[in-house]
Amino acid sequence: MILFSKRRAFHLLGGAVVLLWIIMIGHLIKQVHFSDSVQAGGVVSNAYAVTETAAEWMEIYLKEKKIGYSMTQIIPLDKDYLIQEDIVMRLNLLGQPSVMRTFTRAVVDTRFILKNFKVRISSGIVNFTISGKVENDHIIIEAGNDGESTPQKIKLSGPPMIGSGISQIFKGKALKDGESFDFFLFDPSTMTQKQMTIQVAGNENVFLNDRKYDAWRLETKMWGQDLVFWVDENGNVLKEKGMMGLTLVRANAEKALQDLEGEDTYDFYSMSSVPVKQNLHDVERLSFLKMKVGGLKDSGFDPGGLDGGRQKFSGEILEIRKEMLPRQAPYTLPFPDSSGEMKPFLQPEWTIQSENPMIRALAGEIAGNNSNPVSVARKLMEWVYKNVEKKPVISVPSALEVIRTKVGDCNEHAVLLVALLRAVGIPARQCVGLVYVQNRFYYHAWNEAFLGSWISMDATLNQMPADVSHIKLLHGGLQEQAEIISLINKLTLEIEESR
Repeated sequence: MILFSKRRAFHLLGGAVVLLWIIMIGHLIKQVHFSDSVQAGGVVSNAYAVTETAAEWMEIYLKEKKIGYSMTQIIPLDKDYLIQEDIVMRLNLLGQPSVMRTFTRAVVDTRFILKNFKVRISSGIVNFTISGKVENDHIIIEAGNDGESTPQKIKLSGPPMIGSGISQIFKGKALKDGESFDFFLFDPSTMTQKQMTIQVAGNENVFLNDRKYDAWRLETKMWGQDLVFWVDENGNVLKEKGMMGLTLVRANAEKALQDLEGEDTYDFYSMSSVPVKQNLHDVERLSFLKMKVGGLKDSGFDPGGLDGGRQKFSGEILEIRKEMLPRQAPYTLPFPDSSGEMKPFLQPEWTIQSENPMIRALAGEIAGNNSNPVSVARKLMEWVYKNVEKKPVISVPSALEVIRTKVGDCNEHAVLLVALLRAVGIPARQCVGLVYVQNRFYYHAWNEAFLGSWISMDATLNQMPADVSHIKLLHGGLQEQAEIISLINKLTLEIEESR
């Protein structure tokens, strides 16, 4: 039987979900570019002119507890603006206090159209940098230190805007009830583009610091979650409200920096988990699990990832059968990909630096002269399990960073293992879903390796194949993982049978 302590501190998406959570209310580095078919051009031309340095402070609350602050500063340059944003949050992650800090520096023109940016994410011993530069109708993204990742070139469908500058387009503009503005949101930390419509939903009174404000209520949806903003008659953002009780409130510098809680705040992971009434015993010994899945219909989430391989999904019923691990794969290393079908699962990605000399050398050292993909895959998984300290980390997971720090939660384990597998020529991918721990299913990340068929592997739990309580929602990196946000606090699970 798996002891709870073995599964306790590393079974969640960790930093990835926290980052996506912050993105939901528009305060982590992002670019917005307007569609050609809507009134966006008019909005951009109404951008508020900044003639002197301006700073805006916001307090960040999780439900009623203050956990951080943000400071956004706009500085006029010769012909451009410099936008600097600093966000600090103290979080409770499975009883462990953690501080996350993101610092954004971006140069925009006087219409607040982005030219270049750099974001630094820091959480204790882990640091990660994302930078980008707009070139014509593309944006070039780089992650990590110079030379560590292959630049990603992404086509833009319109002029990009930094998220911190969006509020400027409402300043000096007379809003009207029922008016709407369409955007395409681009986030470099996940490399995703999403259409986004902000609608003016009428006037409301907002009370801040015992003062009543007459405000416009602006509403939008992102990844199936509701976001609400309140702006005053001058276009200043007074309040922002996102999912799970995350709220930002306008403040001055003195108030924003006061009374930061965190150690005794709500546990973020427990808040995002899915409770079940039934209890599972001896999870590792189970070969079959049948569940009823609810909450998908109105979430906007594509359930296609639930059906395939070891999982069968029909209607609301999900059945999971544990795979049989082959003794020998039908190929020897490296995988002979003559058709090119496995190319996406063999090549490096921006945080999966499988061609980096450091990763290739480590993978070769662990594998030795063994050419059996099954035994090599197990060796690589066991090395990650034994050598990476299991600790919640708030950062964009990067294989090279994990090798340096030897610390991380499930996402760090998964990103390093997939890089090592690809480095020796085993097709591999990241999986995102949930795993069972004491009457709850927690968001989790693991891997699959192609060994004649796709076989699940969990380097944080040292399981190959993974137990049947691993519910796969989809596979892919942060770009795909962002889709699970639509399920948080909506998904329901009911265990019907286990054996």
